[in-house]
Amino acid sequence: MSNSKSNPPRSEPVTVPPAVVNRLSLYLRELQHLINGGNETTSSSQLGRRLGFTDAQVRKDLAHFGQFGHPGIGYRCDELVGAIRSILGTDREWRVALVGVGNLGRALLGYRGFSEQGFRLAAAFDADPAKIGTRLKEIEIHDIARLSEILASKQIELGLIAVPATEAQTVSDQLVAAGVGGIVNFAPVTLTVPDEVSKVGVDLARELEQVTFSVANRLREREKGGGSGDLSDRS
Repeated sequence: MSNSKSNPPRSEPVTVPPAVVNRLSLYLRELQHLINGGNETTSSSQLGRRLGFTDAQVRKDLAHFGQFGHPGIGYRCDELVGAIRSILGTDREWRVALVGVGNLGRALLGYRGFSEQGFRLAAAFDADPAKIGTRLKEIEIHDIARLSEILASKQIELGLIAVPATEAQTVSDQLVAAGVGGIVNFAPVTLTVPDEVSKVGVDLARELEQVTFSVANRLREREKGGGSGDLSDRS
């Protein structure tokens, strides 16, 4: 259990490996589960065990941003949730636009987890005349030709791209030109954006490939009479 004194997150910009930021999101989810389960405190060993990390890894990750433990107590769950949300920037509401209201887009519009974590889907866009002007989950679907106008009027800061790969770069360029500072791309293609714009690619088929890699290796090792063969990388 951590015996450090809790301090607020550091206010100055911090450069950390992307894997650490990814684990912060995992810590946040587990802490929220712990709170929902009636737990007020936790420790680095408990948190790490729930996620498959060592207690040393948990402490090292959090140490990038300050000290959050209490002597004899460990981490106060609600306090650490607040600190991590501040670090990730989700201690405020972010207004998000979705471009592409096909099957995936409709699923994204219906995902309640966005609002629970501080993201408000404020606008949706499509090029299909049959969809333009309709509403889905109380969100009006606008003509993509009005993207710049609507994004400015609704003060949109982030964009979700759920269009075919052939259209993704064009949509990305439009979002960047409209002043969006961050993009999550669900199209299976790598986007080119200016350095000042953050981007994340979510390729669902690629994620499945990471799973099949480990499963296939285990099967091959079993056939050879070896060990588990799980070569997945948790870093």
